[in-house]
Amino acid sequence: MSSTLLHLDASPRRRSFSRELGDAVADAWRTVHPDGVYLHRDLALDPVPHIDEAWTELCDYVLEHQITDPHRYREAVRTQAQAESWAVVEPLLAELVTADVVLMATPMYNFSIPASLKAWIDQVTFPKMSLAPRRFVVAYARGGAYGPGTPRQAYDHQERYLRDFVRGHYAVDDVAFVGTELVNSLVDPALTARRAQHDDSRAAALAAARTLGGTL
Repeated sequence: MSSTLLHLDASPRRRSFSRELGDAVADAWRTVHPDGVYLHRDLALDPVPHIDEAWTELCDYVLEHQITDPHRYREAVRTQAQAESWAVVEPLLAELVTADVVLMATPMYNFSIPASLKAWIDQVTFPKMSLAPRRFVVAYARGGAYGPGTPRQAYDHQERYLRDFVRGHYAVDDVAFVGTELVNSLVDPALTARRAQHDDSRAAALAAARTLGGTL
């Protein structure tokens, strides 16, 4: 059976460091899975709408009737508004449940994730929804430094949120993170002296991304 990779891009920049890392993971994956299915969704180029009231009604029905199989969520559709909301959800959810590996390529914005990625998460997430044993990978880029031991470590709500969400809601423990920091050293005079640190971080992240992609 062939493997399927769902690759999500969230950066509004056509050329970005998170896209670069995500592509490195995906390219390595495709090398070891020449017969695999590669699904790519650009959340910046083709934004997912925010959930609406009809979506919350679908969610309530799923919870009330304890539906845990995503293939049965369509049973919640009872009105025209709900049908229109489901029409948004259905293709997104189909990609997600089909995937063996979910790759999220995302920048850190304002200490967390872009609204484009959050909108996708909201659309495809329903109560009591387990996606184990799928694997999740996050390829990220950050303007500053938020790693262990840095003064801004406590402000890293990007990795903490995604790790807690995937584990706590999807029941998936296999979450890998690979990223580069200090990308603002390229444009921010206050960070110019740390350009070399960024260059090292980028090189290490690209190497790690290629290695990781080859093991998925």
